[in-house]
Amino acid sequence: MQRIGIIDLGSNTVRLVVFDVERHFGRRLRPHEFREVLNEKTVAGLSAYVVDGVFTSAGIKRAVGALEGHLVSARNVGCKQMYVFATAVLRNCSNSKQAVREIERATNLSIDVITGEEEAHLGFVGASITQPLGDGLLIDIGGGSTELTRIEGGRDVANTSIPQGSVSSYARYVSLVFPTPDEREAIRKAFATQLGNAPQLGRNLQAYGVGGGVRAVAKMVGCMAGREKAVKQLAPESVASVLALLDRDPSQFAHLAVKAAPDRLHSLVPSAIILQECLAAVGAESLAMCKYGLREGYLLERVLS
Repeated sequence: MQRIGIIDLGSNTVRLVVFDVERHFGRRLRPHEFREVLNEKTVAGLSAYVVDGVFTSAGIKRAVGALEGHLVSARNVGCKQMYVFATAVLRNCSNSKQAVREIERATNLSIDVITGEEEAHLGFVGASITQPLGDGLLIDIGGGSTELTRIEGGRDVANTSIPQGSVSSYARYVSLVFPTPDEREAIRKAFATQLGNAPQLGRNLQAYGVGGGVRAVAKMVGCMAGREKAVKQLAPESVASVLALLDRDPSQFAHLAVKAAPDRLHSLVPSAIILQECLAAVGAESLAMCKYGLREGYLLERVLS
Protein backbone atom coordinates (compact mmCIF):
# COMPACT_ATOMS: atom_id res chain seq x y z
CA MET A 1 0.00 0.00 0.00
CA GLN A 2 1.29 3.41 -0.96
CA ARG A 3 -0.09 6.70 0.33
CA ILE A 4 0.52 9.37 -2.32
CA GLY A 5 -0.39 13.04 -2.37
CA ILE A 6 -1.05 14.91 -5.61
CA ILE A 7 -1.39 18.71 -5.64
CA ASP A 8 -2.89 20.36 -8.71
CA LEU A 9 -1.71 23.98 -8.79
CA GLY A 10 -4.35 25.51 -11.04
CA SER A 11 -5.42 28.94 -12.20
CA ASN A 12 -8.39 29.12 -9.82
CA THR A 13 -7.99 26.34 -7.27
CA VAL A 14 -5.11 24.52 -5.63
CA ARG A 15 -6.34 21.02 -4.86
CA LEU A 16 -4.77 18.24 -2.82
CA VAL A 17 -5.85 14.63 -3.27
CA VAL A 18 -4.27 11.91 -1.15
CA PHE A 19 -4.61 8.39 -2.53
CA ASP A 20 -4.03 4.96 -1.07
CA VAL A 21 -2.82 2.80 -3.94
CA GLU A 22 -2.54 -0.97 -4.17
CA ARG A 23 -1.08 -2.16 -7.42
CA HIS A 24 1.76 -3.94 -9.21
CA PHE A 25 3.85 -1.75 -11.47
CA GLY A 26 3.61 -2.39 -15.16
CA ARG A 27 -0.13 -2.98 -15.49
CA ARG A 28 -3.10 -0.69 -15.71
CA LEU A 29 -4.52 0.87 -12.56
CA ARG A 30 -8.08 -0.25 -11.90
CA PRO A 31 -10.71 1.64 -9.86
CA HIS A 32 -10.69 -0.86 -6.98
CA GLU A 33 -6.91 -0.53 -6.61
CA PHE A 34 -6.90 3.04 -5.34
CA ARG A 35 -9.08 5.22 -3.15
CA GLU A 36 -9.15 8.82 -1.99
CA VAL A 37 -8.11 9.38 1.59
CA LEU A 38 -8.37 13.16 1.45
CA ASN A 39 -9.63 15.67 -1.09
CA GLU A 40 -9.41 19.36 -0.26
CA LYS A 41 -9.09 22.54 -2.24
CA THR A 42 -8.10 26.14 -1.73
CA VAL A 43 -9.71 28.72 -3.98
CA ALA A 44 -6.52 30.70 -4.49
CA GLY A 45 -7.51 32.61 -7.64
CA LEU A 46 -3.92 32.62 -8.86
CA SER A 47 -4.82 33.87 -12.33
CA ALA A 48 -5.78 37.20 -10.74
CA TYR A 49 -2.13 37.65 -9.80
CA VAL A 50 -0.95 37.67 -13.41
CA VAL A 51 -0.39 41.30 -14.39
CA ASP A 52 0.74 42.13 -17.93
CA GLY A 53 1.74 38.51 -18.33
CA VAL A 54 3.84 38.41 -15.15
CA PHE A 55 3.01 36.25 -12.15
CA THR A 56 3.47 38.73 -9.33
CA SER A 57 5.28 38.36 -6.01
CA ALA A 58 1.88 38.51 -4.31
CA GLY A 59 0.80 35.58 -6.47
CA ILE A 60 3.91 33.63 -5.51
CA LYS A 61 3.15 34.30 -1.84
CA ARG A 62 -0.45 33.19 -2.35
CA ALA A 63 0.65 29.97 -4.07
CA VAL A 64 3.17 29.22 -1.32
CA GLY A 65 0.52 29.72 1.36
CA ALA A 66 -1.91 27.37 -0.39
CA LEU A 67 0.75 24.70 -0.84
CA GLU A 68 1.94 24.96 2.76
CA GLY A 69 -1.63 24.52 4.00
CA HIS A 70 -2.05 21.39 1.91
CA LEU A 71 1.27 20.01 3.10
CA VAL A 72 0.06 20.22 6.69
CA SER A 73 -3.14 18.38 5.74
CA ALA A 74 -1.19 15.67 3.91
CA ARG A 75 1.15 15.12 6.86
CA ASN A 76 -1.84 14.90 9.20
CA VAL A 77 -3.01 11.79 7.33
CA GLY A 78 0.47 10.29 7.22
CA CYS A 79 1.27 11.12 3.60
CA LYS A 80 5.00 11.43 2.90
CA GLN A 81 5.08 11.09 -0.91
CA MET A 82 4.06 14.41 -2.45
CA TYR A 83 3.86 15.40 -6.11
CA VAL A 84 2.91 18.84 -7.42
CA PHE A 85 2.03 19.81 -10.97
CA ALA A 86 1.07 23.21 -12.33
CA THR A 87 -1.06 24.08 -15.34
CA ALA A 88 -1.91 27.26 -17.28
CA VAL A 89 -1.28 29.90 -14.64
CA LEU A 90 2.41 29.05 -14.34
CA ARG A 91 3.14 27.70 -17.81
CA ASN A 92 1.73 30.77 -19.59
CA CYS A 93 3.21 33.59 -17.51
CA SER A 94 6.31 35.28 -18.90
CA ASN A 95 8.33 34.68 -15.71
CA SER A 96 7.38 31.03 -15.37
CA LYS A 97 10.83 29.65 -14.55
CA GLN A 98 11.57 32.34 -11.96
CA ALA A 99 8.17 31.99 -10.29
CA VAL A 100 8.49 28.21 -10.12
CA ARG A 101 11.98 28.47 -8.60
CA GLU A 102 10.75 30.85 -5.89
CA ILE A 103 7.77 28.66 -5.00
CA GLU A 104 9.96 25.54 -4.93
CA ARG A 105 12.52 27.27 -2.72
CA ALA A 106 9.87 28.44 -0.25
CA THR A 107 8.05 25.10 0.01
CA ASN A 108 10.87 22.62 -0.59
CA LEU A 109 8.68 21.00 -3.23
CA SER A 110 9.43 20.14 -6.84
CA ILE A 111 6.83 21.53 -9.27
CA ASP A 112 6.16 19.85 -12.59
CA VAL A 113 4.83 22.45 -15.05
CA ILE A 114 2.97 20.40 -17.64
CA THR A 115 2.26 21.56 -21.18
CA GLY A 116 -1.25 22.01 -22.50
CA GLU A 117 -0.94 18.90 -24.64
CA GLU A 118 0.29 16.89 -21.64
CA GLU A 119 -2.63 18.19 -19.60
CA ALA A 120 -5.08 17.04 -22.26
CA HIS A 121 -3.41 13.62 -22.52
CA LEU A 122 -3.36 13.06 -18.75
CA GLY A 123 -7.01 14.05 -18.51
CA PHE A 124 -7.75 11.34 -21.07
CA VAL A 125 -5.71 8.80 -19.11
CA GLY A 126 -7.68 9.56 -15.96
CA ALA A 127 -11.04 9.63 -17.71
CA SER A 128 -10.32 6.17 -19.16
CA ILE A 129 -9.71 4.48 -15.81
CA THR A 130 -13.27 3.30 -15.24
CA GLN A 131 -13.78 2.07 -18.80
CA PRO A 132 -12.41 2.69 -22.31
CA LEU A 133 -13.90 5.75 -23.95
CA GLY A 134 -15.50 5.41 -27.36
CA ASP A 135 -14.66 7.63 -30.30
CA GLY A 136 -15.39 11.24 -29.41
CA LEU A 137 -14.08 14.44 -27.85
CA LEU A 138 -12.98 14.88 -24.24
CA ILE A 139 -13.50 18.43 -22.91
CA ASP A 140 -11.74 19.84 -19.85
CA ILE A 141 -12.49 23.51 -19.08
CA GLY A 142 -9.94 24.84 -16.63
CA GLY A 143 -9.43 28.28 -15.19
CA GLY A 144 -6.75 29.39 -17.62
CA SER A 145 -7.11 27.01 -20.56
CA THR A 146 -9.41 24.50 -22.23
CA GLU A 147 -8.10 21.08 -23.20
CA LEU A 148 -9.66 19.09 -26.03
CA THR A 149 -8.78 15.47 -26.77
CA ARG A 150 -9.88 13.61 -29.91
CA ILE A 151 -10.41 9.92 -29.15
CA GLU A 152 -10.29 7.20 -31.78
CA GLY A 153 -10.03 3.46 -31.23
CA GLY A 154 -9.54 3.90 -27.49
CA ARG A 155 -6.56 6.22 -27.95
CA ASP A 156 -6.08 9.96 -27.77
CA VAL A 157 -5.04 10.78 -31.31
CA ALA A 158 -4.99 14.59 -30.97
CA ASN A 159 -4.50 16.76 -27.90
CA THR A 160 -5.20 20.48 -28.13
CA SER A 161 -4.89 23.19 -25.50
CA ILE A 162 -6.67 26.50 -26.06
CA PRO A 163 -5.27 29.29 -23.85
CA GLN A 164 -8.67 30.51 -22.73
CA GLY A 165 -10.52 29.10 -19.76
CA SER A 166 -13.37 30.08 -17.50
CA VAL A 167 -11.42 32.29 -15.08
CA SER A 168 -9.27 33.96 -17.72
CA SER A 169 -12.46 34.70 -19.69
CA TYR A 170 -13.98 36.28 -16.61
CA ALA A 171 -10.88 38.34 -15.87
CA ARG A 172 -10.60 39.68 -19.39
CA TYR A 173 -14.22 40.32 -20.34
CA VAL A 174 -16.45 40.60 -17.26
CA SER A 175 -16.90 43.73 -15.14
CA LEU A 176 -19.19 42.44 -12.34
CA VAL A 177 -20.06 38.89 -11.20
CA PHE A 178 -22.18 37.64 -14.10
CA PRO A 179 -21.38 38.81 -17.64
CA THR A 180 -23.75 41.07 -19.53
CA PRO A 181 -25.04 39.96 -22.96
CA ASP A 182 -22.29 41.99 -24.64
CA GLU A 183 -19.64 40.48 -22.37
CA ARG A 184 -20.96 36.97 -23.02
CA GLU A 185 -20.74 37.60 -26.75
CA ALA A 186 -17.15 38.83 -26.38
CA ILE A 187 -16.22 35.61 -24.54
CA ARG A 188 -17.94 33.53 -27.19
CA LYS A 189 -16.26 35.30 -30.13
CA ALA A 190 -12.81 35.10 -28.57
CA PHE A 191 -13.12 31.40 -27.85
CA ALA A 192 -14.71 30.60 -31.21
CA THR A 193 -11.79 32.29 -32.98
CA GLN A 194 -9.25 30.16 -31.14
CA LEU A 195 -11.35 27.03 -31.57
CA GLY A 196 -11.47 27.69 -35.30
CA ASN A 197 -7.68 27.70 -35.40
CA ALA A 198 -7.45 24.36 -33.58
CA PRO A 199 -6.67 21.14 -35.47
CA GLN A 200 -9.65 19.39 -37.06
CA LEU A 201 -11.75 17.96 -34.26
CA GLY A 202 -14.22 15.97 -36.34
CA ARG A 203 -18.02 15.99 -36.44
CA ASN A 204 -20.97 14.14 -34.94
CA LEU A 205 -18.95 13.04 -31.97
CA GLN A 206 -19.86 11.80 -28.52
CA ALA A 207 -18.49 14.26 -25.96
CA TYR A 208 -17.01 13.50 -22.55
CA GLY A 209 -16.36 15.94 -19.74
CA VAL A 210 -13.85 16.22 -16.90
CA GLY A 211 -12.72 19.03 -14.66
CA GLY A 212 -14.26 21.76 -12.55
CA GLY A 213 -15.64 23.95 -15.33
CA VAL A 214 -17.74 21.25 -16.98
CA ARG A 215 -18.77 19.88 -13.59
CA ALA A 216 -20.00 23.31 -12.47
CA VAL A 217 -22.31 23.48 -15.49
CA ALA A 218 -23.54 19.93 -14.75
CA LYS A 219 -24.26 20.94 -11.15
CA MET A 220 -26.18 24.01 -12.31
CA VAL A 221 -28.28 21.92 -14.72
CA GLY A 222 -29.01 19.50 -11.90
CA CYS A 223 -29.97 22.32 -9.55
CA MET A 224 -32.30 23.81 -12.16
CA ALA A 225 -34.02 20.40 -12.32
CA GLY A 226 -34.38 20.27 -8.54
CA ARG A 227 -31.60 17.75 -7.99
CA GLU A 228 -28.92 17.85 -5.31
CA LYS A 229 -26.10 16.53 -7.50
CA ALA A 230 -24.61 17.18 -10.90
CA VAL A 231 -26.27 15.43 -13.81
CA LYS A 232 -24.24 12.67 -15.45
CA GLN A 233 -25.31 13.51 -19.00
CA LEU A 234 -25.48 16.97 -20.58
CA ALA A 235 -27.25 17.82 -23.82
CA PRO A 236 -26.50 21.03 -25.76
CA GLU A 237 -30.07 22.14 -24.95
CA SER A 238 -29.43 21.87 -21.21
CA VAL A 239 -26.29 24.00 -21.48
CA ALA A 240 -28.27 26.56 -23.48
CA SER A 241 -30.94 26.54 -20.76
CA VAL A 242 -28.38 27.73 -18.21
CA LEU A 243 -27.61 30.81 -20.28
CA ALA A 244 -31.27 31.33 -21.13
CA LEU A 245 -32.15 31.43 -17.43
CA LEU A 246 -29.62 34.21 -16.88
CA ASP A 247 -31.34 36.24 -19.59
CA ARG A 248 -34.85 35.44 -18.44
CA ASP A 249 -34.51 35.71 -14.65
CA PRO A 250 -31.13 36.94 -13.35
CA SER A 251 -32.33 36.78 -9.75
CA GLN A 252 -33.36 33.12 -9.96
CA PHE A 253 -30.14 32.33 -11.82
CA ALA A 254 -28.06 33.90 -9.05
CA HIS A 255 -29.89 32.06 -6.27
CA LEU A 256 -29.53 28.70 -8.02
CA ALA A 257 -25.87 29.35 -8.88
CA VAL A 258 -25.10 29.99 -5.20
CA LYS A 259 -26.50 26.54 -4.41
CA ALA A 260 -24.94 24.75 -7.36
CA ALA A 261 -21.44 26.22 -7.55
CA PRO A 262 -20.78 28.78 -4.79
CA ASP A 263 -17.02 28.73 -5.36
CA ARG A 264 -17.42 29.21 -9.13
CA LEU A 265 -19.99 32.00 -9.34
CA HIS A 266 -17.71 34.16 -11.47
CA SER A 267 -16.63 31.35 -13.80
CA LEU A 268 -19.90 29.44 -14.21
CA VAL A 269 -21.25 31.45 -17.14
CA PRO A 270 -17.91 31.53 -19.02
CA SER A 271 -17.72 27.75 -18.54
CA ALA A 272 -21.19 27.33 -20.03
CA ILE A 273 -20.30 29.52 -23.02
CA ILE A 274 -17.07 27.62 -23.70
CA LEU A 275 -18.81 24.26 -23.32
CA GLN A 276 -21.58 25.33 -25.68
CA GLU A 277 -19.03 26.33 -28.32
CA CYS A 278 -17.13 23.04 -27.98
CA LEU A 279 -20.27 20.92 -28.33
CA ALA A 280 -21.43 22.92 -31.34
CA ALA A 281 -18.04 22.69 -33.03
CA VAL A 282 -18.21 18.89 -33.22
CA GLY A 283 -21.98 18.50 -33.46
CA ALA A 284 -22.14 16.51 -30.22
CA GLU A 285 -25.63 15.48 -29.16
CA SER A 286 -24.63 14.65 -25.60
CA LEU A 287 -21.79 14.85 -23.10
CA ALA A 288 -21.06 12.14 -20.54
CA MET A 289 -19.38 13.17 -17.29
CA CYS A 290 -16.32 11.11 -16.36
CA LYS A 291 -15.58 10.26 -12.73
CA TYR A 292 -11.80 10.64 -12.95
CA GLY A 293 -9.58 13.07 -14.80
CA LEU A 294 -6.31 14.96 -14.72
CA ARG A 295 -5.14 14.21 -11.18
CA GLU A 296 -5.81 10.48 -11.50
CA GLY A 297 -4.13 10.50 -14.91
CA TYR A 298 -1.09 12.17 -13.39
CA LEU A 299 -1.02 9.59 -10.60
CA LEU A 300 -1.16 6.71 -13.06
CA GLU A 301 1.24 7.91 -15.74
CA ARG A 302 3.68 10.25 -13.97
CA VAL A 303 3.92 8.68 -10.52
CA LEU A 304 3.14 4.97 -10.82
CA SER A 305 4.47 4.16 -14.31
